Amino acid sequence: MLKSPRILSGLAGLFLLAAGPAAHAANLGFLNDTPASWMKQADYDSLTHAVRDAVATKKDGETVNWSNEGLRNPVKIDATITPTKTAQDGDKTCRDSDVVVSAKGQTMTLRPQFCRVGDGAWVYQKKH
Repeated sequence: MLKSPRILSGLAGLFLLAAGPAAHAANLGFLNDTPASWMKQADYDSLTHAVRDAVATKKDGETVNWSNEGLRNPVKIDATITPTKTAQDGDKTCRDSDVVVSAKGQTMTLRPQFCRVGDGAWVYQKKH
């Protein structure tokens, strides 16, 4: 699993769900060619770091570009990470973000939300 499960375990779960064998069994074989199916652990770790950094340091609407160049994956994977909305309720701050991942002509968009209390760590919020 990811080294930073509090931040992006949900993203990893979405990636694995999209690329998993259950997709094929449910006649959703097209999910086998999503960008997630081409990612290796080093890609996940690097993307995790990039998303964490963007959520912590970038303004709403400011986009960060990421790629897996130099990570020893022969498949080129690119992503854009954009914090889109910040809301505050007392000492709790939440940020919505768009993570658009592309590989081999396929694109997938994830919209994770992260929250923190005070100056604490940003924590991925699971959707219910």
